[in-house]
Amino acid sequence: MPSNDIASPLLLHSKAPAVTQRIANPINFILLGVVYASWAARVPAVRDALQLDAAELSFALLGGGAGAVLSFPVAAGLVRWLGARLASCAAGLTMMLSLLCIALSPSLPWLAASVFLFGASTSCFDVSINALGAVSEKAAGRSIMSMLHAWFCAGALAGALLGSAAASAGLPVLQHFTLIALPLAALQLVNSRWLPRDEAGASSHAPLYALPHGPLAVLGTIGFFGAMAEGSVGDWSGVYLKDILHAADGMAPLAFAGFTGMMLLARLFCDRLKDRFGARRVVACSALCAAAGLGLATAALNLPLTLAGFALTGAGLAAVFPFVFSAGGRHGPTALAGVATLSYSGSLLGPPVVGMIAHSQGMQAAIGFLALVCVIISLASLKASALD
Repeated sequence: MPSNDIASPLLLHSKAPAVTQRIANPINFILLGVVYASWAARVPAVRDALQLDAAELSFALLGGGAGAVLSFPVAAGLVRWLGARLASCAAGLTMMLSLLCIALSPSLPWLAASVFLFGASTSCFDVSINALGAVSEKAAGRSIMSMLHAWFCAGALAGALLGSAAASAGLPVLQHFTLIALPLAALQLVNSRWLPRDEAGASSHAPLYALPHGPLAVLGTIGFFGAMAEGSVGDWSGVYLKDILHAADGMAPLAFAGFTGMMLLARLFCDRLKDRFGARRVVACSALCAAAGLGLATAALNLPLTLAGFALTGAGLAAVFPFVFSAGGRHGPTALAGVATLSYSGSLLGPPVVGMIAHSQGMQAAIGFLALVCVIISLASLKASALD
């Protein structure tokens, strides 16, 4: 039976008007998307500024995955001790600060440390807002998590397009990130007042953190490979376009923009598909679409077809995280943090593994490896009874 340790501390009421209550958590997902895409869009610029090769960039990206994975016990503790509202506010402000630290990094070690902080803060923010989303879904009595993650995609698409515009205009990374971080930090402070007035769950006797087992471990495994594919596309697609197709700086972020845009469109329909066909079938079929998209991108026939391949990949991966987090969230924040740990371990290993393959076998082989990862997602989801 699902644990109630998430429901008890989160009270779905607030002093804010009803309209602002409804949009508060979607705004959080938008903020996460904008910040994540802003970093992904300028990875090539940061790499070139510090003159990093593929292996060195992989080391820096490893910091983000390590920060995400190691912070999940902290995320569970913050939700337990502070409540999801205050936890999301604290993590969100730290996330904005980490973006500026990345832009100010003068060397590889500083960059790795800044990306570590970025990964840790984004994962704490992610767990907090997904905890709020799981409660909202339970209260609604229907699937809404995919729609919440669609708002993340909307933010990521906006962030990617802004990143493309900033790169095309030759805007320095520090100036770009400052223009992003300061207004979003102000919005975060205001938005935190609109979220449900939750309370800390100090009275709960459930363990603070535990790795998932049984059906939850299968969920985490699917999330692991989903994060490996999604994170690698975010970090490497722009580099891929520059190195393989010799795209201009302003064109390189469009691969991630197309990936995110199609993911956004697909997530608008995922909840209805889940209610009709079940999460397992939806994830299994869509992951095969992602594999086909990555196969098209691997062929690198020309720039439009490669962009189309990354876009198809986004549509195919759209269902993975909403359904994995929805299923994990039904068991409480401790279970959600455990599933998230396994899931985001993929973001820890994925980009560096892709970098190592690119360093030794070439970028096309690295993207082809991600197509195989998506086939694994499809096969694993057929056995994941916990998804439904």
